Amino acid sequence: MNEDDFIRKDRLRFTKNTTASTLAIVAIVFDVLYFLNIYNSDVNNNVGDFYYQIRIGGSIILNLLFMLAAFLASEGIKNYKKSYGYLLAVLGIIQVARIFILPMQAHNTDVTVAGVTSKVMGDAQFITVVIYLLISAAACFGAAFIGIKKSNELEAHMASLELKTA
Repeated sequence: MNEDDFIRKDRLRFTKNTTASTLAIVAIVFDVLYFLNIYNSDVNNNVGDFYYQIRIGGSIILNLLFMLAAFLASEGIKNYKKSYGYLLAVLGIIQVARIFILPMQAHNTDVTVAGVTSKVMGDAQFITVVIYLLISAAACFGAAFIGIKKSNELEAHMASLELKTA
């Protein structure tokens, strides 16, 4: 290992993993945009009682749990804790799976209100919320990859330092 590589790895001991942490925060921001877009739908569109069912309550709870877990993971990954990288990967998978729950159901459901039939979620809104969820998932996956990679580098570097001092 050359000196530059050693210094780069040694710096990990004294700096925070801000890249992975920032990506986790970006995932939260896009989840909030998704959250606002979905829950503002009924205010802007008269879609009957589609949003007044148990699935919306579950979706709200899932959103809150996602945001709490992602924030916790952003703090843990900042300190090179590998387990939080795995949590971020799971959160990314959840964000992708969410596309097929509420947005897909709303996009595929027609409602008739005052004799007018329309989709609960139009094409433009569906594409927007899917993009928000995909960006959020990509940020989770990026944070997980960077966090796990840097955690492994730091662990290997610390092990090599212990061998040198022993």
